[in-house]
Amino acid sequence: MNPGNDKFQETLNSAIYVDKTELIAYTNSVIHTNQKYICASRPRRFGKSMTANMLAAYYSRGCHSEALFSGLKISSHRSFHDCLNQYDTLFWNMQEFLSHSGNVAELIQRLKRLSIRELKKNTLTWIILTMRT
Repeated sequence: MNPGNDKFQETLNSAIYVDKTELIAYTNSVIHTNQKYICASRPRRFGKSMTANMLAAYYSRGCHSEALFSGLKISSHRSFHDCLNQYDTLFWNMQEFLSHSGNVAELIQRLKRLSIRELKKNTLTWIILTMRT
């Protein structure tokens, strides 16, 4: 829950990077509408993981990404600051779930179990931090 932005930072440090941050501007424009469910599909080896890492780095409360996105296309968009690091974000690597599951039923059970564990852990952390302040 609330991953950092280190994976997207690695992508930006790569020799070849194509700025796809306009997807964020589109996502910001539909985030509170009926069209909020977006499928960012691509063929094999065409940037699905990079897209997921970019979206996580932008939306996740687990990091501060303004400097990371400055200079990219999204930084000049009027909605840039509206959603930047404003959401609790779950990041699931489905390939990892698939490789540790023998069938779809096992995959779903593993996904449920690990998601509930992560939510409980973060809820407990939030409660403890709230009690301290």
